[in-house]
Amino acid sequence: MNKNLILSLTACSLLLTTSCSKLGKLSADNFTITPNPLETLGGKVPATVDGQFPEKYMKKKATVTVTPELRYGNGLVAKGQSTTFQGQKVMGNNQVIQYKLGGRYTMKAAFDYVPEMQSSDMYLTFDAHIGKKKVNVPEVKVATGVISTSELYKKTMTNEGACIAPDSFQRINAKKQEANVKFIINQANLRSSQLKNNSVKEFVKMLKNINADREKLAIKNVEIQAYASPEGGFSFNNKLANKRQNTSEGYVKNQLKATKVKTDIDAHYTAQDWEGFQQLVQASNIQDKEVILRVLSMYKDPQQREQQIRNMSEGFRELANEILPELRRSRLIINYETIGRSDEQINEQYAADPSKLSVDELLYAASLEKDAAKKEDIYKKTAELYTSDYRAFNNIAALELNKGNEDTANKYLYEALKANADAPEAYANKAYINLLHGQLEEAQNNLAKAANGNGFNEVLGNLNIARGNYANAADEFSKSNNNSAVLAQILNKDYAAAEQTIKNVKNADAVTSYLHAILCARQGNNSDANTYLKEALQKDSSLATYANKDLEFAKLNK
Repeated sequence: MNKNLILSLTACSLLLTTSCSKLGKLSADNFTITPNPLETLGGKVPATVDGQFPEKYMKKKATVTVTPELRYGNGLVAKGQSTTFQGQKVMGNNQVIQYKLGGRYTMKAAFDYVPEMQSSDMYLTFDAHIGKKKVNVPEVKVATGVISTSELYKKTMTNEGACIAPDSFQRINAKKQEANVKFIINQANLRSSQLKNNSVKEFVKMLKNINADREKLAIKNVEIQAYASPEGGFSFNNKLANKRQNTSEGYVKNQLKATKVKTDIDAHYTAQDWEGFQQLVQASNIQDKEVILRVLSMYKDPQQREQQIRNMSEGFRELANEILPELRRSRLIINYETIGRSDEQINEQYAADPSKLSVDELLYAASLEKDAAKKEDIYKKTAELYTSDYRAFNNIAALELNKGNEDTANKYLYEALKANADAPEAYANKAYINLLHGQLEEAQNNLAKAANGNGFNEVLGNLNIARGNYANAADEFSKSNNNSAVLAQILNKDYAAAEQTIKNVKNADAVTSYLHAILCARQGNNSDANTYLKEALQKDSSLATYANKDLEFAKLNK
């Protein structure tokens, strides 16, 4: 055989062997990563990989397993879920990639977030075989860095502090004392037997108490409501009810004079008490009850009503015996206020003998105190005096959480739940602790038991930030002016709202300045962003772990 021909055939054979045994390199151009840069969401770093195998890349007997990796720190690697692809002659259940046409694919990855991942690179690695032979496909770097803005909730939530169980102290409370006087049919005189009933005795006693303790009791007025039962003509009942009003008013004036109490009298009467009649019938067990109620709804004219009811002879006899006598009456009502201790009096009593204060007065006293140590002392005294009330225990736990003493806080939360197994603020604070550790499921479970607790919306808002539900989080913080509200609005891209909220943040701190830097960067104001960033890092250098990538993200998404 011709020597040149032999060499040519050998070269062709080598070329064919080489081309059949290699897959070649892939480049970053073959992949789109969403989002890019990567971003935390719900304690994870999720990524969607949209890839493409080029035409004539995937050999017919090839299999390629693609594994996402996030490399961070000093040689640390987090691996995502692998996905395998196969050539058209491979027997298997993986996605088939045609040799001539190539193919597109999508795969998902999610890495458990740790702060060190902010400085990281995402790679795709390949485990490739043609038949049984392993072939080398070089890894490809596809993304750099992780944006951790959403993870800032662990820092923003401490600005507002843990959940305080509120007191229910009210210095002034509106009260009523009511007496009921009944009359005989068609009469308006006050019977001595009626003036000796318990409600009248308590009425007179209250007037005496008001006169004796004007510092703690303040009368507003006495109201008189006189009635006639609805049977009989309107004209007669109108005069009768008026007489009952006048008689009752005379009695009240005499009692006010006797007890030396001065106040206004608001007297009025109702000629035919159909409303009271309907209420009593509704609450009764009399025969023909439903028929009587239907008559009341069908007929609006008083005479027609009375006639229709009288036509039910048995039913009317029951009404005459059980219902109508109760409507021939006057109601005598003292409207007054109880006046509790003033702030100064509460503080003086606490200094003299705190045991003389109610639990709500003590909790209120703590709310007046601005010094955290003194506030805690009051809560501890309250817990000592009122062991069955969970609020003081919970509030000590909240103050300990605000100081960063989680172990001590947990001990007081245990005491709070021992005092009241349903204590909502205690569960809200347990959820608060869960969120500080990124324990989202545990936080949700505890928060489900805290629905009526003070501060519930704040913790729920932070949980929604952690889960990536930014619109819901912004709704929860709609009435708040704190760092978490600003963060939620920034993540929800409502920059106008965030700008307004950040101006009203109480107790602004380093995180407030840092959020301001992100907000300015997203709005394209890099000069102010750098100023606020410098201010933030001077107050809290730990924010440096967030700074570069977060601000880079802000600029990319402004």
